[in-house]
Amino acid sequence: MPSQPYLTAPLKTDKMPPGIPYIIGNEAAERFNFYGMRAILVVFMTKYLMDRSGAFAPMSENDANKWYHLFLFANYFVPMLGSIVSDAFWGKYKTIFWLSLVYCAGSVVLALDHTRLGLTLGLTLIAIGSGGIKPCVSSHVGDQFGADNQNLLSRAFGWFYFSVNFGSFFSILLIPVLLDRYGPMPAFGVPALLMLLAAFVFWKGRYKFAHIPPTGNAFLRNTFSREGLTTLGRLAVIFLFVAIFWSLWDQSGGEWVTQAEKMDLRFAGITWLSSQIQALNAIMILSFIPLFQYVIYPVISRVFPLTPLRKIGLGLIVTGLSFFISAWIENQLAAGLKPSIGWQIPAYALLSAGEVMVAITGLEFAYTQAPKPMKAMVQALFLLSISAGNLFTALVHVFIENDDGSVKLHGAAYYNFFAWLAIGCVAVFIFVAKAYKGRSYLQGDMPETEIEAENAAAT
Repeated sequence: MPSQPYLTAPLKTDKMPPGIPYIIGNEAAERFNFYGMRAILVVFMTKYLMDRSGAFAPMSENDANKWYHLFLFANYFVPMLGSIVSDAFWGKYKTIFWLSLVYCAGSVVLALDHTRLGLTLGLTLIAIGSGGIKPCVSSHVGDQFGADNQNLLSRAFGWFYFSVNFGSFFSILLIPVLLDRYGPMPAFGVPALLMLLAAFVFWKGRYKFAHIPPTGNAFLRNTFSREGLTTLGRLAVIFLFVAIFWSLWDQSGGEWVTQAEKMDLRFAGITWLSSQIQALNAIMILSFIPLFQYVIYPVISRVFPLTPLRKIGLGLIVTGLSFFISAWIENQLAAGLKPSIGWQIPAYALLSAGEVMVAITGLEFAYTQAPKPMKAMVQALFLLSISAGNLFTALVHVFIENDDGSVKLHGAAYYNFFAWLAIGCVAVFIFVAKAYKGRSYLQGDMPETEIEAENAAAT
């Protein structure tokens, strides 16, 4: 019996596309893997890393944070290659499915080999697998929508981001406990199983999806056409500022964890693990998404009409404010005091608010501003901003390290530097946002020239 043919265009419906639940289920399981692994990575490198003889050989805090950010740099750099494979050769479905298996292999290596070789090989495979599918998953969400239900696109991206934080919340609570009580093998092994589940859920939805065919050489022609290069150039300027946000945000899994190690971990009647407090970000995002969509944005817009770029600018300011709280905590630690880990809660609240304004807005903005043949490429460019932000943070760690292992920029001064960086760059971003001229592109049955429209709200 011949196999059922894949859909090659969005279904004509005014309801939510049938493939969206499978994409969201896949994303929740995959994010469980990634954020669980990410939550314990610095702790693993500073406490559990071994040499080939089986003896403990941990890294210093500065080295661990440096390599943590270099891994994230690679993880978000690879999407540029993944987008080329997807848009030109394999299509989004095939790229996501097969690279998910590479991702699984990396998680298995981390579970079995706890040396620097295993760490390097495992993280490399994860960077290839996870990085390769990242630009495809979010653009695959957008591909399910046509002209009849494009009004539901924002809701779908909201649920997509909800699934990210749903998966990460439970993994950040569970995986540090597995590492603390049972060691690295189950701590990395459980996320590997969840990644296999993610691939299976995605495979189950294969006949529900709209599979937008790859365009082959036309992809290269479109990308390097005048319109393509102009689009990438205009968005690259915007995403340069988004990179500053990610430079700060990803420190919640590195520098904020090492800060928590020095604090009183007893809070609200519970003794927390230093890496578990990151779960606050996920639970806050779950509550902040509807709060911002239905309350905060409408209230602000009454006096200051919000556009996507204005949301990003405000998000940078709020994110910078979170680092002033981290700097205050460092001042308390420098006085010989041991503040409660509860003092990180307001910092996470501000960081999460900034994430709603910058990350979710940027995700949808990247999709709508991309011409149809370049959806994954522009998503990759957005993810490249995360890579650039982490590379910047890693280089800061390189340049502040002295020959004797001490650092030039430490304590409150370190966090104040990043706070003023985020807030100060908004002064420049205002002029960039005013100059930006946007266009909206959505998948549909009509030719692109008929559906593209000037997006006055973009500025």
